[in-house]
Amino acid sequence: MGDVYIVEAVRSPLGRRGGSLATLHPADLLGHVMKAAVARAGIDGKEIGQVVGGCVSQVGEQSFNVARTAWLSAGLPLEVASTTVDSQCGSSQQASTLATGLVGSGLEDVVLSCGVECMSRIPLGANFSDKKLGRPVPDSYFEQYAFKSQFQGAEMIAKEYGITREDTDAFGLRSQQNAIAAWEQGRFEREVIPVEAPIVGEDGKPTGETAHVARDEGLRQTSLDKLASLKAVMEDGVHTAGTSSQITDGASAVILASEEACKRLNLRPRARVVHSTIVGVDPVTMLKGPIPATRKLLEKTGLGIGDMDVYEVNEAFASVVLAWQKECGPAAERVNPNGGAIALGHPTGATGDRLITTALHELERTKGRYALISMCCGGGLGTGTILERLD
Repeated sequence: MGDVYIVEAVRSPLGRRGGSLATLHPADLLGHVMKAAVARAGIDGKEIGQVVGGCVSQVGEQSFNVARTAWLSAGLPLEVASTTVDSQCGSSQQASTLATGLVGSGLEDVVLSCGVECMSRIPLGANFSDKKLGRPVPDSYFEQYAFKSQFQGAEMIAKEYGITREDTDAFGLRSQQNAIAAWEQGRFEREVIPVEAPIVGEDGKPTGETAHVARDEGLRQTSLDKLASLKAVMEDGVHTAGTSSQITDGASAVILASEEACKRLNLRPRARVVHSTIVGVDPVTMLKGPIPATRKLLEKTGLGIGDMDVYEVNEAFASVVLAWQKECGPAAERVNPNGGAIALGHPTGATGDRLITTALHELERTKGRYALISMCCGGGLGTGTILERLD
């Protein structure tokens, strides 16, 4: 397999539920980010061999192959094909893995990976909420596994690893503090593409004015006392709204290219994809995926956990990252140094490429060499990628 390089990586600001991005159609939000990625890379859109996009709730505005609709809505070349994939929360990271395979195998020279989720408009689970269409899990599934919620999975993980309410509150505070510091220091400015979102009136119709959205909206000034005062989501549980990922609107895009394409198209390779993977785990606890995904990445590459200069592990729930830290032993200060989904938000279909984007820019900022990105996913999956920054 040939080397695969990231030549561009961008994301939208992350909008809180019902916030500034809630007035945008998902295809328009994703199309805006796609177009910006192509422009920043300095490449003709026709040179993109394929688009692979991630989206979880593929219903309504996010149905009908939203990656294709977004590409066309942005006025990008119609000849470029698009595919939308669903690996639950890891959808866009799996899109990047598939894109890496397309480029590395020689099937394509350049592929755009992306993801979108507008959770204000299409709530998580909307694609199986219509009882007339039946449920996604048949009776035969229940003969094999219990069907639990992600909150239940997070609490089971906390119990298994001896993670306390004090542990999760401290982690939630750290996420907020790191994200606030990152924005204050301008760390996100290079990766975030500002968005003009329509303003709507009380009647729900556009007023003709737009809001300039350039910053993540989920950040909160908080404290351990404030976090401790929040009610646990589950009785006797350790997770609250302050230690769980936020419902969010957002989009992200990463362009990957072969060495030959970089030379031919005069593209600057910024990082090499060392390895990328997806693994299956117990679908009952379901959220332990980053642990075996990390082990597989290290085994495949011969690298050690200490070789990583930054780790971006999705903060679906505080216990997910804390359990991963206990099992894998990373340097804690390198984990989500700019905050994570607890503070920034988790637009499920977009988060994978958002993490890759943030990891790349953090490597460039700190002059680090390796980054490890991993996510837990509903249904018992784990995604993982290692990047190597290029000089």
